Amino acid sequence: MKRIKKTALSAFFLTLIFFVAQGQKPMDADSVFIRSLHEKALTQLSSYNWLTDICTKIGGRLSGSPQAAKAVDFTKKIMDSLGLDAVWLQPCMVPHWVRGEKEVVEMTGSQSGKTPLHALALGNSVGSPAAGVSGEIVEVKSLDEVDRLGEKVRGKIVFYNRPMDPTKLETFQAYGGAVDQRGSGPSRAAKYGAVGVMVRSMNLRLDDFPHTGALNYKKDVPQIPAVAISTNDAEKLSAALKKETVQGYIKTNAQMLPDAPSFNVIGEIRGSEHPEEIIVVGGHLDSWDPGQGAQDDGAGCVQSMGVLQLMKLSGYRPKRTIRCVLFMNEENGSAGADAYAAASNLKKEKHIAAVESDAGGFTPRGFSFDGEPDVLRTGFAKVGKWSGLMEPYGLRFKKGGSGADIGPLRSQQPLLIGFEPDSQRYFDYHHTAIDTIDAVNKRELELGTAAIASLVYLIDKYGL
Repeated sequence: MKRIKKTALSAFFLTLIFFVAQGQKPMDADSVFIRSLHEKALTQLSSYNWLTDICTKIGGRLSGSPQAAKAVDFTKKIMDSLGLDAVWLQPCMVPHWVRGEKEVVEMTGSQSGKTPLHALALGNSVGSPAAGVSGEIVEVKSLDEVDRLGEKVRGKIVFYNRPMDPTKLETFQAYGGAVDQRGSGPSRAAKYGAVGVMVRSMNLRLDDFPHTGALNYKKDVPQIPAVAISTNDAEKLSAALKKETVQGYIKTNAQMLPDAPSFNVIGEIRGSEHPEEIIVVGGHLDSWDPGQGAQDDGAGCVQSMGVLQLMKLSGYRPKRTIRCVLFMNEENGSAGADAYAAASNLKKEKHIAAVESDAGGFTPRGFSFDGEPDVLRTGFAKVGKWSGLMEPYGLRFKKGGSGADIGPLRSQQPLLIGFEPDSQRYFDYHHTAIDTIDAVNKRELELGTAAIASLVYLIDKYGL
């Protein structure tokens, strides 16, 4: 018994010495509160149940769709139930693109025969003529290669086949290095007379699930049908092109309808001392249509609502206003983000910090900070003082990007913050039919909510 007591005392004093050496008080108020946020997140949060209902009862929520409207109503009811100081809908007009009937995409070679390809029309793309479009397939690795070929692509289908770089440890860097093919590729090919475009899916693994995503047609250039094909099919097509001439066929039924009315969903807890200083946390409510929009970005939405729920469960009354915004139309237009920033500027509001969760609901790794140079310099120095409080939860701070929906707030000079979960599996699901509730781990989702809430708490308590 004496030996046990001595061991316990030794452990206590070693812990005490550690905290003193680190310049911290053991179990100070902030570490205790942050620990309580994590405990409540793992035992009392409703976020996973909310996400399950969003995914299974509503599904994909492309802006302008009936599903997007249902998601607005559903999430407003959730926020109404949390006992917040205010909940409201903010109108915005959004693009309304529809996919139509299932795409038919094929490759045909004299040796390989006719092979159907797993494909999805790219968002905002036009449909093909009723008979589809056909042409010889020309493989390229870049937009510049199309420029070099020039008139040689006339009447043909251009196949963009530059993979995401697997050597990039930051998978969003790999995505950024390849996505120009999807966004700008169709117009670049159409400029020289191509009749259609196939794009290798933005995915680091080989599978049969095509990834959709938005394209941007340039003005004064013909609009041609464009599809993404799965990475397995991209490999198959590329191998066939090394052996023989391959013909392609694309039939799609997509169309852009007139803009439709929609809403951002907003709820807040008003600050008790500085209500004019706003800390916003948010995700985007819309998603692509093939799947359920679980990781992108249902997870970010329920985490953002979960931050407010955690504050209420903890009995915490913030000094500053903490606001949750579920933005509409991030995927193919950013109309909700623009509407929110415009309304906020009109009211002369002041956001001191904006946190976006739009990288999935995986294990939290930390936060990335951005902003105007002076704001970033002083803000990053301030949050750096809290690193010791976040390290026990595996959270790190770095400078970098933030989020598409909070970017329009930059004129108010807030500290822009992107929540960063582990990204290694994110692009397995991004914009696909398999982005479903099964892809989300409940515990990881809850830990992410606690991580965001912890940072919001520190910003609220100490300011920037």
